Amino acid sequence: MALNTSAEAPLPVGEVSRLIGGWIDRLGAVWVEGQITQLSRRPGAGVVFLTLRDPSYDVSVGVTCYRQVFDAVADVVSEGARVVVHCKPEWYAPRGQLSLRAAEIKPVGVGELLARLEQLKKSLAREGLFAPERKKPLPFLPRLIGLVCGRASAAERDVLENARHRWPAVRFEVRNVPVQGVHAVPQVVQAVKELDAVDDVDVIIVARGGGSVEDLLPFSDEQLVRTVAACRTPVVSAIGHEPDNPLLDHVADLRASTPTDAAKKVVPDVGEEHERVRMLRDRARRCVQALLDREERGLAHALARPSVQDPHRMVDARAEEVTALLERVRRSLRHRLDRADSELTHTHARVVALSPAATLKRGYAVLQRADGHAVRDPAGVEAGEVLRARVSEGEFTVRVDV
Repeated sequence: MALNTSAEAPLPVGEVSRLIGGWIDRLGAVWVEGQITQLSRRPGAGVVFLTLRDPSYDVSVGVTCYRQVFDAVADVVSEGARVVVHCKPEWYAPRGQLSLRAAEIKPVGVGELLARLEQLKKSLAREGLFAPERKKPLPFLPRLIGLVCGRASAAERDVLENARHRWPAVRFEVRNVPVQGVHAVPQVVQAVKELDAVDDVDVIIVARGGGSVEDLLPFSDEQLVRTVAACRTPVVSAIGHEPDNPLLDHVADLRASTPTDAAKKVVPDVGEEHERVRMLRDRARRCVQALLDREERGLAHALARPSVQDPHRMVDARAEEVTALLERVRRSLRHRLDRADSELTHTHARVVALSPAATLKRGYAVLQRADGHAVRDPAGVEAGEVLRARVSEGEFTVRVDV
């Protein structure tokens, strides 16, 4: 809508800003492509602020979005990434500033690829394929190592040479397959299944050298990830270099940063093991020697005791004590018997002295009536009564004559 203005009737700046805001509000949502140059994501804030720049025109515009919108791509989007934003233009009238309100953010190119991989990673993690408790331990010294790698590749050479340098007797069952391109996934899957079916294979290494995200894409394939998860044989992932992190690293029982690192983790070093055996042998010898020394000192201490050096001394001392006690017992018993004999003699003498028989021996007699009672009073007898007279040598009868 045309505005009638002149030098005498100008529009205020606020009115112009308001009108611009009205025109912009009538615009619908649009898809905008650009590069993120600034990213502000404050902890606890519900809104994320971005600055989107077009390198071709050197133009920048501010973008705001809710945190949940940005969190959907936060793992693969950072400053410098190219993105496509579905947004609605907004005009902030007080400052006269244009911004975009984003409703959806999509990475462009590699970023889009990483976003799809991140979604697949989360889906497989929810199924438990990356859980630590399902990972199998590696054997200490594998009988046979399965190796899946490219033909005549640097990864194959690194694994074989380093493993044989560490343990010369190590044996390998090698499967050479394409490690990139459309045929990589089915042939790597087939090689892993074949090695898993061999009973003598104790561990499987899947190895590849470094490369771009697109080159390493087969090792993030869902079919390969599920095949490795179903293996009964421990699997080691040795893909690319340290920063590379395909999905195979998460599902494998062990992740090696490089093929060389895989050889070091799967095969023990014979020199290190020999040194460890020597150290353990020396430690065992020291422990046994310390035990013998301790027992020898204890035995010497026991032999130094008087009871061990002269065992008869204690017996002799106890024999003297027993002899003294026996003599004491004899004396005590003899004294008691003598005293009892003396007391018995005195008691017998008193009994004899007080006995009626002793009185009868002096010429006395005891008169007893027919009922056996002794006569103590002459008035107690009657004339003509027959009494029994008892003397020392016998008895006879008498008649009372009054």
